[in-house]
Amino acid sequence: MAENDKTLSLATLQRMPGYLRYLKQKEAEGTEYISSVGLADAMQENPAVVKKDLSMAVVSEGKPKVGYYIPDLIRDIESFMGYDNEKDAVLVGAGKLGQALLGYGGFEKYGLNIVAGFDVDPSLVGTEIHGKKILSSEKLTSTVRKLNVKLAVLTLPASQAQKAADALVEAGIRAIWNFCPVTLNLPETVAVKNENMAASLAVLSAKLKEILKKEENNKQETNHGREQTV
Repeated sequence: MAENDKTLSLATLQRMPGYLRYLKQKEAEGTEYISSVGLADAMQENPAVVKKDLSMAVVSEGKPKVGYYIPDLIRDIESFMGYDNEKDAVLVGAGKLGQALLGYGGFEKYGLNIVAGFDVDPSLVGTEIHGKKILSSEKLTSTVRKLNVKLAVLTLPASQAQKAADALVEAGIRAIWNFCPVTLNLPETVAVKNENMAASLAVLSAKLKEILKKEENNKQETNHGREQTV
């Protein structure tokens, strides 16, 4: 990642994939150039925020009154985010969620390559899921060390998550993508990204409630206006 990544905010990092998706969409449509203001409008973001984000990631020079050449912009953002450097990872927990992630081909676009899965279920051990070998969790530490993998994806029940995380850290894992419904106790030297589905659903539900409430209020105001004109 860029040398100035210590100054980056989490919000900036979270916005970058959205920029990238939109830019690739415009490239596929045949659009060649885009300005930071145009990108901000499309993403419904403050232009100053988008301009600052791009200043951290983009090496290419934009053209006055034209903007950035989209292929160059895509390349710069992918390089900044590390998508152009493939990262091997292991997945621990080959249940339904784990199997779905093993089958998701989109990870490769972002430089993530899951090389193997691990599980305690004897019926899964030794099988292949979406072309990925499922190994016994008993071999987790030794295999991770052998492969020199630094990133792990956790898709386990909460009761098993901390034990697995400890084993991964012992094996040399430096980053964990945690899909387990539990907060992990990890050393400061290990990065963790928690995917809290319950929190995401709560936010979505709250937004839906707000939208429906506005629609109901508008409907009542419309009906009230009609009654007054009758």
